[in-house]
Parts: sequence; C-alpha cells; structure tokens
Amino acid sequence: MTPSTPTASNAAPDTADDAARAALTHGCVRCGTPIPLDEAMCERCNPLGLRQPSASQAHGTAIAGVAVAIVVLAVVARVITSGIGPFPAEVADVVADSGGLTVTISLTNQGTTTSATSCRLDDAGMRGIGPGAVVVQSPNVPPGQRLTFDTHVTTLGTTARPLSVTCGEG
Repeated sequence: MTPSTPTASNAAPDTADDAARAALTHGCVRCGTPIPLDEAMCERCNPLGLRQPSASQAHGTAIAGVAVAIVVLAVVARVITSGIGPFPAEVADVVADSGGLTVTISLTNQGTTTSATSCRLDDAGMRGIGPGAVVVQSPNVPPGQRLTFDTHVTTLGTTARPLSVTCGEG
C-alpha cells in the first residue's frame, strides 16, 4: 500500500498565507456577504460563475453619473436665471450724511423677470475696482421698469464726490 498524497481539498493549510487570505475580504457588490478580495460577487449572487464586473466598469459608471448630474445642474441653473437683467444703472445723486454718504441709484431691469440685483459702487476717479468699493443690494425691479432707490454707505468716506455704479454683473 502506498501512502496517499494530500490533494487540494484535504491539504493542510499553509498557516500564514491562508490565514492572511482569509482575513482579507470585502463585501459582495450585491448583498454585502464577505468574499475574497479578488472576487466581486458571492456564489449566491453569481451562481453561474459569470464574469465579474471590473473596477473600470464601476468607476466609469460613477464618472458618467457625475457628468450627468453636472449637465442637469447647468440646465436647471440656466432655466432659473433666464430672463433676469441686464440692469443698466447710474448714480443719480450723492449726499454727505452722518458717518458716510447717501447714494441715489437709478436702474432699469431690461429682463423679463422681476428680480433684485447687486450693485457695486466705486470712486469714479479711480480706474478698476477701488479699495473702498462697496456692494449694495437693490430692491426687486419689475421687468422693463426703472427704479430709483437710496442706500447709505460708509466705506467711501464722508465727502460727496462723483461715484460710478455697476449693477447685475458677476
């Protein structure tokens, strides 16, 4: 009688390697059952042993989902902001007031939607945006209407002087 040699099914485990492999598992992509790292689905979820999904398939699907979400958000933003402005504006008056200036701004909503806008006031003598530039919010302006409103600013000093205004940009 010859001694039997161990087969793969009854071989003694290689203690260090097999223990390490057994400890390295992750969840099945469908049901979450712990499975070896080199597999994606457990035997219950893939009983026929069909080809497993690759990492590039999973990542590609996620990237496609992000791209679709960005496109949807861009379309929604465009729909929400359509018909707003432009808002041509001018400084109608500047009066020295307690601790600052009272500025009268006239603006027109050339859009098709009632909306408020932000207006940036600058010293008219400075090129570009001055260090004391201030941003104010206008009241709601109906479409096609002109509105004049007053605002009190403290960052442009207390001496009345020419100011420039830009509304509805950026």
